[in-house]
Amino acid sequence: MTSPIKPPEGNWWDQPINRRESIWLGIGVGWSVILFGWMSAFTRIGDQNPIGETYRVEAEDYRDKLQAYVDEGTDTEEGLVPPGDDVYIGAGQFYWDGLPVVLETGQEYDFHLAAYDVQHGFSVRPEHTLSKQINLQVLPGYEWIVPMEFDEPGTYRVLCNEFCGDGHEAMHGRIIVQEG
Repeated sequence: MTSPIKPPEGNWWDQPINRRESIWLGIGVGWSVILFGWMSAFTRIGDQNPIGETYRVEAEDYRDKLQAYVDEGTDTEEGLVPPGDDVYIGAGQFYWDGLPVVLETGQEYDFHLAAYDVQHGFSVRPEHTLSKQINLQVLPGYEWIVPMEFDEPGTYRVLCNEFCGDGHEAMHGRIIVQEG
């Protein structure tokens, strides 16, 4: 079978580049360098990207740490009040271990996130709005410590935003934030 596209006549690959082509190639390369620099700076400057430390951890070891955290915390009708400024949350098919939790406004907490089985998405948003939210990925075999502070009191929904199996739609939890 032959191609419907006919090759150009003669030695077309050794022809000099047209001046207009050179200008557009230069503009394209220059714009690419500007965008690359902007994206690199955007990830390093400002508070828009979550930071934190990551450690390798076995699921059972993390489960034990989370259970010790739950045992130390104060259990209330609304949820668990953490014993300090560390909040441990474990993700499993199809539940959030360690939620609901009751926190205070204006206090920075270190959220310890880990998955027991498969990759999960950790999406936190205020109950009555979709415009303010944070989305993180929680991976099995890793504990990610992310500092977070809540400025406004209210109920925050925690959803899994990474499809984790048949039952994913039921994976939700709550963070209750009260005036500090």
